[in-house]
Amino acid sequence: AIRLVSSGESGLQEETKAALQALPRPAHIQVLSTPTCPHCPRAVRLAYQFAMASDKITADGVEVTGFPDLARKYRISGVPKTVVGEAVEFVGARPESTLLEHVQRASETSGLAV
Repeated sequence: AIRLVSSGESGLQEETKAALQALPRPAHIQVLSTPTCPHCPRAVRLAYQFAMASDKITADGVEVTGFPDLARKYRISGVPKTVVGEAVEFVGARPESTLLEHVQRASETSGLAV
C-alpha cells in the first residue's frame, strides 16, 4: 500500500478510472482477509487502487482474525471476502472489471434495499 501510494499512480485502466469518477454516490470497499490467504493481498491491493483513483471510493483491508465481530457480521466462510457498501458482497480475488461492476452496483443502490 505504501509503495502504491508513493508512486502516485493507481495502475488501473483508464476506463476504470473514468467509471469511478462517474459514480452517482460514494462507495466503501472492505476486503476481509486472513494472514495465510495467498489471494488476499491481491484483492486488498485492488481495493486500494480503486480508492487511490477516485475520491468517491474509500477502502479498508481488514484482517478478520483480529475482528471476530466483522467475521460474524459478514458470515465469513472464505477469503478474501469483499463487501461494497452494505449491499454487495462476494468471495474471491476478482479482476478489476468485476470489482468495478460491484462498486457501480453498490453506488447505484446505496441507501436502497437490495
